[in-house]
Amino acid sequence: MLTYSQAVEKIFATVQPLPPVECALDEALGKVIAERAVARWDLPSCDNSAMDGFAFSWGEETIGDRLKVRGVIYAGDSHQDKVEKGEAVRIMTGAPLPPCCDTVIPIEDVREEGQFILLTRGTTRGEHVRLRGEEVVSGEALVEAGTVLHAGDIGLLAAAGIDRIKIHPMPRVAILSTGNELVNLGDPPQPGEIVNSNIHLLQARLKEIGCETLPLDIARDDRDDLVRRIKEGLNADLLITTGGVSIGDRDHVQEVLDQLGFKLGFWKVAIKPGKPVLFGQIDRQIIFGLPGNPAAAAATFELFVRPALGRLSGHPAPFPPVLRAVLTEDVCDGGKRQAFLWGDLIETTAGYYSFSPNRHQGSNRNRAVQSAAALLSVPVGSGTISAGSEVAVMVLRLPSRQQINFS
Repeated sequence: MLTYSQAVEKIFATVQPLPPVECALDEALGKVIAERAVARWDLPSCDNSAMDGFAFSWGEETIGDRLKVRGVIYAGDSHQDKVEKGEAVRIMTGAPLPPCCDTVIPIEDVREEGQFILLTRGTTRGEHVRLRGEEVVSGEALVEAGTVLHAGDIGLLAAAGIDRIKIHPMPRVAILSTGNELVNLGDPPQPGEIVNSNIHLLQARLKEIGCETLPLDIARDDRDDLVRRIKEGLNADLLITTGGVSIGDRDHVQEVLDQLGFKLGFWKVAIKPGKPVLFGQIDRQIIFGLPGNPAAAAATFELFVRPALGRLSGHPAPFPPVLRAVLTEDVCDGGKRQAFLWGDLIETTAGYYSFSPNRHQGSNRNRAVQSAAALLSVPVGSGTISAGSEVAVMVLRLPSRQQINFS
């Protein structure tokens, strides 16, 4: 049986980024850019004023000097008149400097006297002037391939004239729940039946990540129904099934996948929860068979599916972030399997965190996931890890802020 790290290695040896597509810049937020973006023009596009004030050609002007004011230039104007020595022009922030002007004095540093201004302080050549291309030069690389685009990137690219870019698209993910015991939300379950909560959990989590989802409803423990629904799921970039991957009499998922040309990556990993997780592909479609128990399905999604989705989307860091945190209570290892414990992550003071394991750790417990902000890996052979120990935790969502007394 594979270890967790061995299973992840197999995933990354198989999964490759989706082919780039072109999109409008405003559709690229959160996506990974597939090729270097370069500026189409200089920023600023011309020398311009950084202040509301008066522009002039510097000649060692100092306190008490007078300059004659001739006109005004606003942002967006294209003023081309020459300003002679001893003259100035009123200028607004962002307005282009006229020819021969190289200095701006702010309006608060002069006294206006009719058609003249009197300088109330000394000046320095070039002050309060933004030079053409001082921020970006035409053809300069702005964003390298493999960068996750954030709002600041979008703003810079827009300013530099880039309206369309190539990105790795977010994967389209099909979700299929299996089992005769499942009923849809809204249908009251009879004795022995349960609501198909997995499809709602996984669909919500995928939307949080930014993926498009294709819910395939419920497949009964029937080979023909499974074949039909799995074939539909192969239209997506990645297919997730839940349930039917263990060794029960009605666990038909792997059998049906094999019938459709499934290439097995692995089945069963030495982890707890989620041991019977399945991974492989049919042609280029990536397939994960997750356990049916909700906490096990959620855990294997975070441990295996989420990194695979990051890889498909070209993300440079496909794994969830890891933080150091202090344990609030003792935890024990999972025997022969690497254990992953759900827990709350709390910022106790600025930059310092605590991890409190959830009371509900069973693979069938929905509450294990509901209150969890992080997962703690407990390696095989760790024994008991004592409260107060510093541990590394996998962050699922931002931690809450709350003071905790460890005494």
